Amino acid sequence: MVEQFVQVKNHPQPKALFFTCMDSRMLPARFTESNVGDMFIVRNAGNLIPHSQHFPDEYTSCEPAALELGCVHNDIRHVIVCGHSDCKAMNLLHLLRDTEYGSTVNRRKSPLRAWLCSHAMSSLEKYQQLQAAGFGAPLVFQAETPLRRISAYIDPDDKLSVTDKLSQVNTLQQIQNIASYDFLKKRLETYDLHIHALWFDIYTGDVHYFSRQSKQFVEINEKNVDGLVEEVSKYYC
Repeated sequence: MVEQFVQVKNHPQPKALFFTCMDSRMLPARFTESNVGDMFIVRNAGNLIPHSQHFPDEYTSCEPAALELGCVHNDIRHVIVCGHSDCKAMNLLHLLRDTEYGSTVNRRKSPLRAWLCSHAMSSLEKYQQLQAAGFGAPLVFQAETPLRRISAYIDPDDKLSVTDKLSQVNTLQQIQNIASYDFLKKRLETYDLHIHALWFDIYTGDVHYFSRQSKQFVEINEKNVDGLVEEVSKYYC
C-alpha cells in the first residue's frame, strides 16, 4: 500500500465524504469497494451530523469540521450518510421515548444518552410521525435547499424491525442537518454539492440506496443497478 499512499500524497482526489456509524461490523471501505484516497470517512455513534442550530457562535464539533475540510478545502462534491441495521445507538434512541430514561439526571451519567438527546431527537420525532400515520404515509425531509423536499416511504413492505425503520428515518434526517450549514449553502444551491443516503443490512450484506425517484431505500442489485446509476448520473453528477 506504500505506493498508493505516495500517489495520494502527490495527487489527492477524494470523491466523497462518508458519514457512518462506529459499529465494529461496519466496514465501509469494503462494501463500497473504495481504496486509499477515495473517501474521507467520519464515524460516530448513530451516524449523526448535528444540526447547525446547536452551534450558534462556533462550529465546535467534529462533524461540521469534517464537512468544511472535505467540501470546502478539498472540493468534494458528494456527501454520503450511511446507516445500518441492528444499530445499537438507534436501539437506545428508541428507548429515549421514555422521558425518565432520557432525563437530565440520566444524561449526566451517560455521554451516549446526552449525545443522542442533543442530536438525534429530531429523528425520533420523525419516526413518531411515521408511527402515528400507521407507517403508510410518506415522511417529508428538507433537502439541499429550503425549497427542495425529499418524500420518503419507510419500509413500505413492513419487513424491518422498529429500530431498523428508525435507523432509515435517522439516515435521511442527516441530509436535512447537513444542509443547515451556511458554508455549504452556495454549493448546494448551484448543484455543485450533492448529499446521498445509503443503508447497509449487516446480516445480508445488502446495500440500499435512497432513490429520490422511487421515494424509498432500494436494494442495489444486478436488476436495478443500471437504473440507479442512470438516476445518479442524471441528478447528481
